[in-house]
Amino acid sequence: MRLRGIGRSKNVIRRSGGAGKAGGLGLVGVLAVLAIGYFTGIDVTPLLTGQGGGQVQQSRPLSDSEDPQVDFAARVLTTTEQVWSRVFQEQLGETYTPPQLVVFDNVTQSACGGASGATGPFYCPADNMAYLDTAFFRTLDQRLGAGGDFAAAYVIAHEVAHHVQNEIGVLPQVARMRQQSSEVEANALTVRLELMADCFSGIWASNVEGLMEKGDLEEALNAARMIGDDHLQRQAGQVPQPHTFTHGTSEQRARWFERGYESGEMAQCGTFKADRL
Repeated sequence: MRLRGIGRSKNVIRRSGGAGKAGGLGLVGVLAVLAIGYFTGIDVTPLLTGQGGGQVQQSRPLSDSEDPQVDFAARVLTTTEQVWSRVFQEQLGETYTPPQLVVFDNVTQSACGGASGATGPFYCPADNMAYLDTAFFRTLDQRLGAGGDFAAAYVIAHEVAHHVQNEIGVLPQVARMRQQSSEVEANALTVRLELMADCFSGIWASNVEGLMEKGDLEEALNAARMIGDDHLQRQAGQVPQPHTFTHGTSEQRARWFERGYESGEMAQCGTFKADRL
């Protein structure tokens, strides 16, 4: 991905130090936690219980000499701001308010609870922030086999897509629906939420096509396949159990990403009205 000439977003916060103790989760916060889970063996207990360490973290703006991976994330965030500002104006007639991206080391706190690198990237609607551990890039490559800079950019764009869902009212609406649903029904709702975010990620990709290099699109599609529920369950030595899926199959994730990429239209990402996912 060619990011030369793309400035770093001012909406990036760098955190270091121990994690402070965070409060409990609201319903929307629980939804966000259940909607993450990029890695096999994911442990979302800290988020669900609000557990964290006792030390206070230090937050600061980005410096001029940041780790290349942090710099990369800040430039990718800029592209999401540019894309969604334009898409909101052209397709919705509305103004887009971007999220902040918190880049942390090992552990952090959010309005949705404490988190660690094991949680993976996530979006917390309670504070309108996306969270990314610095070890994420290595994990994506070594543990999931989804390396490449555009694969990493896709996952950042996916978390921003959850913010887009929050902005247009989808996240709170689904949270209310989940409250009245069985576990199986709630999982099915979360799958539709995740596939919509994949579709929105495809819209982002279609709008940064000029920055893409040969092989970038396949990197994103491969990342989508590698984090499909069926693939992750097989990787963990399990037989895929569709009723437990919360993100969708590898095929579904790649297909909805492609749908957004090919159409560029938010109206084409209506997973909650789709008969076939």
